[in-house]
Amino acid sequence: MRTVLPNLDRDDALDTILEVPVPEEIFASSKIKSTWPNIKSWMKSHTEKSPVSSLFGCKDTEIQLLIGVVGAPLVPLPIHSHHYLSRSFKDNPIENSMAKYIVQQYIAAAGGDAALSSIQSMYAMGKVKMATTEVVSGDALNLSSNNNNNNNKEMKVKSMKNGTGEMGGFVLWQKRPELWNLELVVSGYKISAGSDGKVAWRQTPWHHSHASRGPPRPLRRSLQGLDPRSTANLFSNSICTGEKTVNDEDCFVLKLEVDPSILKARSSNNVEIIRHTLWGYFSQRTGLLVHLEDTHLLRIKAPGNEVFWETTMETQIRDYRPVDGVNIAHSGRTSVSLFRFGENSESHTRTRMEEIWTIEEIDFNIKGLTMDLFLPPADLKKEDEGSAIVTNNNFGRNAKSPFRVRPNASSRVNATKGVAKVMAIDEDDDLEVIEDHDL
Repeated sequence: MRTVLPNLDRDDALDTILEVPVPEEIFASSKIKSTWPNIKSWMKSHTEKSPVSSLFGCKDTEIQLLIGVVGAPLVPLPIHSHHYLSRSFKDNPIENSMAKYIVQQYIAAAGGDAALSSIQSMYAMGKVKMATTEVVSGDALNLSSNNNNNNNKEMKVKSMKNGTGEMGGFVLWQKRPELWNLELVVSGYKISAGSDGKVAWRQTPWHHSHASRGPPRPLRRSLQGLDPRSTANLFSNSICTGEKTVNDEDCFVLKLEVDPSILKARSSNNVEIIRHTLWGYFSQRTGLLVHLEDTHLLRIKAPGNEVFWETTMETQIRDYRPVDGVNIAHSGRTSVSLFRFGENSESHTRTRMEEIWTIEEIDFNIKGLTMDLFLPPADLKKEDEGSAIVTNNNFGRNAKSPFRVRPNASSRVNATKGVAKVMAIDEDDDLEVIEDHDL
């Protein structure tokens, strides 16, 4: 990752400090003079066609969806930094006692209570590669399961194994689980997200700044091996559901079900969050978290029709290395599946996305980290009602980029005409509704 660029106009001038690190792949050219044009080209919105263009309308729309879904999702529950990790296993059901024991083993494996408690703040810089890997629509969902290869509604868009994907970088600052700031740039598109301890928010070039519904929640990316203490706090109230082998690793499985009262606070008049469940897979060999999975189901209410969205996100967490006495994961892969279904099978869709991420730099107890860094944007607006992102229902035609649809807007989704497809709801930013669906 590059954080500075040389001044090519004057040899005695200071280097240019990049706001967000740039992947080394952008510097593939051997000629120094071509570096800056490469950077400027990378920071521009891409308009070239790709296999996914015929599905989403243009590559820009695909990148927006990738950033919205995978870029800055939140965990399902708030985590308080003052939460005390209880060591008492008495008077608890056996599944709760087993979970608390596994969490204590995780704390020891991550570096110990003293080391984790000494961390007051964190900085991390990383690199990402994202891609939409598959889109299936209509009857293809059933036909593909029957191995029918003649179905033209199913398309394998990309394979991350071939090196394809959108490159990007991110910078994360965190002072507490509820106090964090993220800036991520992928192929010239930037998303900013954060929480000031009172409200979680996100900002993108294609949406106004907006706040999440319900109490502020931590960034899911932090729990992917970067913040062991918050991970331990989160799973301290979980239950142990048994054992499972994941990626050739024997694991204990801890399950956390979000309370209905919290789901209700994150729901709105036209959108209901039916369930949100989180699973943590802790290695029996090392005691560390090696796999994180969460799934949630939304119901979008419309006159005469109901649309359901089920989102499943799985993250492989790898390459643990000690940093100041704390074991931190330095790489991983996140896979996302978006499944839309309703009464009409022709409207069913499934989209799969992937992200490969690596941590280039990480440090703790950053001096001079003030509250100013975590302040929300000045144009932040709290959403009182749910909102939707709409994309064209005919994947083969030129679809427009996702747009937010207010419940009282004249462009309200008409489910009977099938012109628009609700892509997500602002259940709280949870992905700027599917774009918002996971922040």
